Amino acid sequence: MGIKNVTCFGTGLIGSAWGVNFLIKGVNVTLYDLDEAKLADAKARITAMLDFYKEMKVLDDAQYADCVKRAKYTSDVKEAVKDAEFIQENGPENIAIKQSIIKTIEEYCKPDAIIGSSTSGLLVSDIAAYAKHPERIVGGHPYNPVHLIPLVELVKGKHTSQEALDKAVAFYREMGKEPVVLNKECPGFICNRIQVAVNREAYELVLRGVCTVEDVDKAVVFGPGLRWGLMGPHLCGELGGGKGGIKFLLDHIGPTTKAWYEDMATWTEIPEGYAANYAVPGVAEELKHRTPGTGRDDQELAKWRDVGLVQLLKYHGKL
Repeated sequence: MGIKNVTCFGTGLIGSAWGVNFLIKGVNVTLYDLDEAKLADAKARITAMLDFYKEMKVLDDAQYADCVKRAKYTSDVKEAVKDAEFIQENGPENIAIKQSIIKTIEEYCKPDAIIGSSTSGLLVSDIAAYAKHPERIVGGHPYNPVHLIPLVELVKGKHTSQEALDKAVAFYREMGKEPVVLNKECPGFICNRIQVAVNREAYELVLRGVCTVEDVDKAVVFGPGLRWGLMGPHLCGELGGGKGGIKFLLDHIGPTTKAWYEDMATWTEIPEGYAANYAVPGVAEELKHRTPGTGRDDQELAKWRDVGLVQLLKYHGKL
């Protein structure tokens, strides 16, 4: 293993989960937040995630203890980054804040430390706009829950060096991630764009009265969602086209899907009142109908999801 000392700069849900991901792969992890209360919350979240891994027999007692030993928590920014070879930035999704964080990190970190930003959609070129060394800053966008989902989307900014990108890819791969490198910057990366497109149509169907919140969720989970957990849209199309594969499928579905595309939602802001009048009551109703043990509140639902993800990851050979 090349990189041995990693810092998670920001310890919210994303930063804490990154910390667990790094810990279970054997590196030393420093978790930084300027707020001691947030650090305490992070420590509790990390303990709970490690407890889950032990419960699922991903970690044994000795491995668990070793993870705890390699985790360090600090509100001293210099102490946090001075020895780090890789720094995962997890600040709020605000360009000015992220630029300020980069400035602070660069004041104290090693000259050759790589900085990966967890931004979910901001351009790396903008984040690194005022950096002293923009060549070492890469986009490293994870997918939630970060400690379980292997995907990390990487992208270079205008001044990111190929060497920094290559090192980041190698590092994330050592951390058990499945890196996907974008050929160019794109707002929202890959999966967030796909996700918001699917979500927009799901919300639109509810707004039109076509189906309930519960039924649109059920349709995704027991329909394409099952396939998507195993393969992406192009491989699904390869099988969907029969002997002719994806070419046959795409050559023949055009006239049908044209009408669907024309009828789909095109709005760019979630319609006013959707959350309060549809999503919130719809989710509450859906939770009431779930089978006991599969999640009738947020905490139970997250546990049920995580257990299922572990099983799927094992099927993929990722755990």
